[in-house]
Amino acid sequence: MSTSTQPAIRVRGVEKSFGDLHVLRGVYLDVAPGSIFALLGSNGAGKTTMVRILSTLLAPDAGTAVVNGFDVTTAPRDVRESISLTGQFAAVDEILSGRENLVLVARLRHLDDPGAIADDLLARFSLTDAGSRRVSTYSGGMRRRLDIAMSLVGHPTVLFLDEPTTGLDPEARQEVWQVIQGLARQGTTVLLTTQYLEEAEQLADRIAILHQGRIIANGTLAELKALLPPATVEYVEKQPTLEEIFLALVGTRATTDSQKDPS
Repeated sequence: MSTSTQPAIRVRGVEKSFGDLHVLRGVYLDVAPGSIFALLGSNGAGKTTMVRILSTLLAPDAGTAVVNGFDVTTAPRDVRESISLTGQFAAVDEILSGRENLVLVARLRHLDDPGAIADDLLARFSLTDAGSRRVSTYSGGMRRRLDIAMSLVGHPTVLFLDEPTTGLDPEARQEVWQVIQGLARQGTTVLLTTQYLEEAEQLADRIAILHQGRIIANGTLAELKALLPPATVEYVEKQPTLEEIFLALVGTRATTDSQKDPS
């Protein structure tokens, strides 16, 4: 992880509504360069909306968001040149081979020697042997690895992964986890959204819980565990799991909100 004191991503008071639906209600977070930051939340919590704002696909209604020193509202082109985004489903062309997919992206980005770029990424993601095969023959884990490889064409310094292991089996999920960990070791800043609490527990340097449009907890796994008292059984201390922390915090907040709003 980088030792830079400047955050790769800084979000201050971001709000976003769609008509009467208030999705983000003032989000604050910092992401250190070269780290893996997990944004946890239930369906509808606002995770994808936050990623779309950070990747300049949506404009915030209020607040500021800065990526690599560039404001997403006033300098969207500079932001886009230094990031990449991988959505919930692999955006690969199944008719093309894995290598052809990578070459196509490199050509679209007007990079020199697209073939060499493709070969390097195939090797980096352990796809060399499958590089000449049509993507329609790939397993789910291989498609996702290729999708992430495609997002790295051009060496973006920040990578947004929106629920990167959705629909994958446990073995394929492990493959993708290894890829993400390798990216962080090489200095890429990774912000991932996930509903899989084990995923955040295994990967993230820091974890934030987004609930009803606000960050209700933000810290390392150890810091989040400290929010709940350990249970003891026959003098054996049991640390709370991230799932227990998440459910306790979300449940507490939901109860408090319902008491404030009797409707």
